[in-house]
Amino acid sequence: MQPRNMSMSGVVDLAAVKAAQEAKAKAEQARAEAARKGGGPGAVSPADLVIDVDEAGFERDVLQRSTEVPVVIDFWAEWCEPCKQLSPVLERLAVEYNGRFLLAKIDVDANQMLMQQFGIQGIPAVFAVVAGQALPLFQGAAGEAQIRQTLDQLVQVAEQRFGLTGLVVDPEAEPGGGAKAAEARPAGPHDALLDAAVQALDAGDLPGAIQAYKNVLAEEPGNTEAKLGLAQAELLQRVRDMDPQQVRREAAEKPDDAAAQIAAADLDLAGGHVEDAFGRLIDTVSRTKGDDREAARVRLVEMFDVVGAEDPRVVAARRALARALF
Repeated sequence: MQPRNMSMSGVVDLAAVKAAQEAKAKAEQARAEAARKGGGPGAVSPADLVIDVDEAGFERDVLQRSTEVPVVIDFWAEWCEPCKQLSPVLERLAVEYNGRFLLAKIDVDANQMLMQQFGIQGIPAVFAVVAGQALPLFQGAAGEAQIRQTLDQLVQVAEQRFGLTGLVVDPEAEPGGGAKAAEARPAGPHDALLDAAVQALDAGDLPGAIQAYKNVLAEEPGNTEAKLGLAQAELLQRVRDMDPQQVRREAAEKPDDAAAQIAAADLDLAGGHVEDAFGRLIDTVSRTKGDDREAARVRLVEMFDVVGAEDPRVVAARRALARALF
């Protein structure tokens, strides 16, 4: 499938991130094809479902990975006897759940800063990170039935709320993310609809483009190109009827009003001011609580999809968001 031009001239300048977006789309296309073929490019080995993580790799291995799969964190230590009972169960379930979550093991003795950031008072302690958001699961010993119930709920939330369908696991894939070579991906079943959505964007038919992307995602929730296009189209839909002067005046007058800041951030991003949009919402997350804080966080994560996960500004903003949340 040929790369599509996702830019919308005069509104969102995506030229600087086009390469990152196309790489992201190709990776997701490979994962979808691997799922259909039972493996292939983009698939991971069962051994890759359990990883050791330290402070240096936390951003890459947990926060960034949590945008594609729920990451369950097992905080443990060598001297902890309950940990020796819990950890093997989590490792076995990670393989059994076949890519629906990733297990990250963190040795608290070697990673005291992470232990403090999560506010851990005792181990074993198990958290999840989904789309950059940390969720406490349980602390101390737990039976397998309870663990399964908790994991089932986590997977359901990740799929329904964030569209995270997990990783494709190939039993024959090489550990470390490699896989056996496979033929180039043929045109997918949604290519014509995706092309139509892009044409609708270029013609200014935002409702038509939004619906086309939603139709693709209804059948293939993990389609990255559709997610990216939908995020862009919805952004344009939100800002199209805004009065920029009024929006910015309200944002200046109401620094603690999440809705006002979100609207201004949309204008920032639509105008190409990526860092301003990110900074505004990170500040809002830091200043607000409850539903307002969650609304700002969700909109920020949506903006990451617009810009592209590999963009340095997104990487920096994810790190800042993590600090604001913890």
